Amino acid sequence: MHFSGGDLSRTRVADQPDPLWEIVLSMHQLQERARQGSGATARCASPRRRQTLRALAPLMPSRGYFPDFLTPAAASGGLDGGIDAVLSTPRRRLRSELSLLARDNALPSWTRSLADGDTGTLRSLGRALHRYHECVLGPVWQDVAARVEADRRHRTGVQCRAGTEAMLHTFRPMLRWRPSVLCAEYPVDRDVHLGGRGLLLVPSYFCRRTPVALLDEELPPVLVYPAHPPVQDPTTTPDCRLAPLLGHTRAAVLQTLQVPCTTTELAERAGVSLSSASEHAAVLRRAGLIASVRERQWVRHIVTKLGADLLTGGAPTAQP
Repeated sequence: MHFSGGDLSRTRVADQPDPLWEIVLSMHQLQERARQGSGATARCASPRRRQTLRALAPLMPSRGYFPDFLTPAAASGGLDGGIDAVLSTPRRRLRSELSLLARDNALPSWTRSLADGDTGTLRSLGRALHRYHECVLGPVWQDVAARVEADRRHRTGVQCRAGTEAMLHTFRPMLRWRPSVLCAEYPVDRDVHLGGRGLLLVPSYFCRRTPVALLDEELPPVLVYPAHPPVQDPTTTPDCRLAPLLGHTRAAVLQTLQVPCTTTELAERAGVSLSSASEHAAVLRRAGLIASVRERQWVRHIVTKLGADLLTGGAPTAQP
């Protein structure tokens, strides 16, 4: 993604989970797991839920292209506004995007009516989106919202304190910021020129591995990325007493390692370089506050009992 004048000042993180992006990306995961025979579709085992999946699956293949009209910008304000925007998609755009989808996917006959903008078919699609959100995402929406909000607060906090470029650096290694260009691993080679429109970064609970962007570059630029639990700011947690002793970053690193992770994962969550994460881990290990265990080609770090006691003041902690 190529930034030009004004794009940095117009780059922001979405205020809340986008329900339509979460619908599409969770559908991708359900289909992948069904393909692998893992039984992940058990949550949708009722006839009503199976019907909903059958209605949505052809429009949301787990690999390759899916129509941009399914994830309109209006969904950032909530499910109802997003579905209204889907149902208001111009006929020309429906036909164009569904024709593109049909190049690599066998579509059921009812999608012809959808491409023609048939009112009844559009309403059926809207009902299917509502049912899916209710029966599949509803039971876990609180977790979705909590993870997205934690990620958003982390990114925007860095942006407020140090600027947008510093915030873009917190996405390493998933995204790489090289002044004027934001690079990501992507299934196909693409160059997106923002052209002064800025970029909306959308943290997603169900996004996995690589970020996702809209295909139509005429639409407002969006980059959806996997939301990760961020490092908590020690000055706003009960463990703020550790910051004067260890330093804010090292105290946050210790706190982060309550969930075991590799050095690369630690660097990503803490928003620091790989070498800095390795250095902090080494200091904490020498102090006996963490332990490092080799697993195949990786080294995984975890807080020791001494480190846990330091974090909790000796209070009992729940076992993971």
